[in-house]
Amino acid sequence: MEESHLGRYEILEELGRGDMGIVYRAHDPLIDRYVAIKTIDLQKLSEQEKEEYKARFYQEAKAAGRLNHPNIITIYDLGRKGDIAYIAMELMEGPELQDIAAKDAPLSLVEKVDIAVQIAAGLAYAHEHGVIHRDIKPSNIMVLRGMHVKIADFGIARMESPLWRTQVDRIMGSPLYMSPEQVQSHPIGPGSDIFSFGIVFYQMLTGKLPFFGESANSVFYKIVNEEPGKPSALKSDIPEALDNIVAKCLAKKPEQRYQNARDLLTDLRACRRQLAPGDDSAGESEYFDGHRPGSSKISSNQILTIVVVTALLSLAVYVMIEHMLIPKIPRLHK
Repeated sequence: MEESHLGRYEILEELGRGDMGIVYRAHDPLIDRYVAIKTIDLQKLSEQEKEEYKARFYQEAKAAGRLNHPNIITIYDLGRKGDIAYIAMELMEGPELQDIAAKDAPLSLVEKVDIAVQIAAGLAYAHEHGVIHRDIKPSNIMVLRGMHVKIADFGIARMESPLWRTQVDRIMGSPLYMSPEQVQSHPIGPGSDIFSFGIVFYQMLTGKLPFFGESANSVFYKIVNEEPGKPSALKSDIPEALDNIVAKCLAKKPEQRYQNARDLLTDLRACRRQLAPGDDSAGESEYFDGHRPGSSKISSNQILTIVVVTALLSLAVYVMIEHMLIPKIPRLHK
């Protein structure tokens, strides 16, 4: 497909191509900004499937579009042109996590935990707003300048699922990073994203996948039935605290995992502080929840001091104004 425009967007160049569509760099002339356009080809669907898909496409895109968090790529717009559905989103200039991990200069353990903190922060925010990713993997995690992390494609996996189902040899999600629920076609909740995060984090820490096989079926069997080795068995510098975090993420049953990504985030931040005592820069996402983690809240004494100082300043200003506005009465001399 060669397009010059999709809706109001001017297509500038192709950025990538996948099984379901193409990603373009485009220009939005209405507000003069550059965006990424992800297309999804609907030609393989029947007319009934297209209508069903259209309803879900808009529902999912609207939900994902309401997410406003510094660790999540923002969705701006969505539309359809013939059999091409498209989503306009924030254009990110930076490598994917898998490219960063493959660099000659390896990431330090602290940097790896910093990245994990930011991924967990984005997941926590999305889950608290009712949006599940369903396809957490290194290629959906962008690492920008300053090691700032952005998660891409929230809701996209579910939008694309009709296309996956029409292909006998494929299922929704990326096999190496799927949860047991996805493999077994069970209902999906936030715990599925947490399991996939555990796989990504394990791979970041060790350079190895926890579940690997010669075929998709072999991988699926291991995901459902086998326990991976501890990360510290592969990398001696990994502390027990990280072993425990990974193990809890990769528990086979959802009820045995972290029950929400916010608890996962808390444990990661605590581990980060242990790894680098005195260094309170555990990922930029520490500032994204309204206050800096680890900082104390304002005490009652501090509040009282603020109130008293404010009252005294107000009184001083009042006295000054009165002194300036009220004329002096001349003294009478006897």
